[in-house]
Amino acid sequence: MSDARALLAETLERVFADAAARRDALQAGGALDAALAARVEALGLGALLVPEAQGGAGGGFEDARVVARALGHAAIPLPLCETLLAARCLAAAGIERPDGVLSLALRARGRLREARGEWRFSGELAGVPWGAAASGVVAALPTTGGARLALLRPADAAGVDAGCNLADEPRDRLRFRDARAEVAARPPRAGDAGLQAALFDQAALLRTGQIAGALLAALERSIAHAGQRVQFGRRLAQFQAVQQQLAAMGEEVLAVDCASAAACRAADRGEAGFEIACARLRANLAIDVVAPGAHQIHGAIGFTREQDLRLYTQRLLAWRSELGNDRHWAARLGREVAARGADAFWPDLTARSDRLDRG
Repeated sequence: MSDARALLAETLERVFADAAARRDALQAGGALDAALAARVEALGLGALLVPEAQGGAGGGFEDARVVARALGHAAIPLPLCETLLAARCLAAAGIERPDGVLSLALRARGRLREARGEWRFSGELAGVPWGAAASGVVAALPTTGGARLALLRPADAAGVDAGCNLADEPRDRLRFRDARAEVAARPPRAGDAGLQAALFDQAALLRTGQIAGALLAALERSIAHAGQRVQFGRRLAQFQAVQQQLAAMGEEVLAVDCASAAACRAADRGEAGFEIACARLRANLAIDVVAPGAHQIHGAIGFTREQDLRLYTQRLLAWRSELGNDRHWAARLGREVAARGADAFWPDLTARSDRLDRG
């Protein structure tokens, strides 16, 4: 990790530690930590992926991974990853970013239409993280001439259906009726499918970073509990079966951390769909080992509100099915490998590694 990223990680650790005392109360109601959001805004973290020429930090996905990992490790209820990506999209589209937290909508129904020089949207955005609390939501919306990147204001919504995932993180449905939208001046070169796919992949990439952080937190708590809990006159950590389980969990945590880092590095150097799919699938499979393993080591106490383990395992289980489940990513990798042929698999894989090493 570079000195700048190490400093960013230390800053985030202090900022998120201050917010931890409010975390449990906010978790129950899915509320946004307004004080933390204001502090993050003051630090300029939301503009991490915005070019310096446009007032941002000019960071890349390797920098964003530090943020995502810290969010997952601290179980912070804040759509900061969504804000990073939304701000990046708005900067690229030439749309002024509103103050406050932003979100992304990857499931949209309806259509944009242009009338008298203004764009209007009628339809709905589903599963929007903290949609009701966001100052703006970025989405790729269909028009008669192809998809356009657009910014919608939740305050302009005709209705909001509050929802949440398994971890009580808000996933809201926003309904719009002829609402004003700020739209990119020109259609993206990638077209409808390409724009949607790029947003989906980038969101999945940062979610993998969050998973890496949450996996590490679950492992740390399991190690600490095994070192303190006494059963049959011995600490749990002294039993060979527990040691083996912790070792297996540690392998999974490190594998996901490495896969996440490699995918972010690839994304900063060009097209990274293959690396993102590999990292996301690896993360999903690791959840199946670490989450149940952590609860087995903790026993029944791990499910109680007195323990914060649930904050991590609930998120891990919820995130496993969001932004592509195991089947989605496995099928995507399978199609790509099959299309190239079995003989090309190893040369393609080594060529990707060589490209990253040269970068």
